[in-house]
Amino acid sequence: MDLQTRKITFVQEFLKIQSEEVILRLEKLLEKEKGKMTVGEFTPMTIDELNKRIDESLNDSRYGRLTENNDLITEIKEWR
Repeated sequence: MDLQTRKITFVQEFLKIQSEEVILRLEKLLEKEKGKMTVGEFTPMTIDELNKRIDESLNDSRYGRLTENNDLITEIKEWR
């Protein structure tokens, strides 16, 4: 059975599930697996890209485009 057929079969079986607990567990598993997949997808930046980001950061600092640490922590707490 090829991957596409397996996906379709999985979705069909998923749609038959009536238990909210089972769906919650599958959602958590999917999120966990997606997190693992993205870790390997990062590519290192070039020296030119790094230098450009450093220049942009220095300009942001020079012109006051910053977020204070305490403000950032407060903002992050609101994400939840």
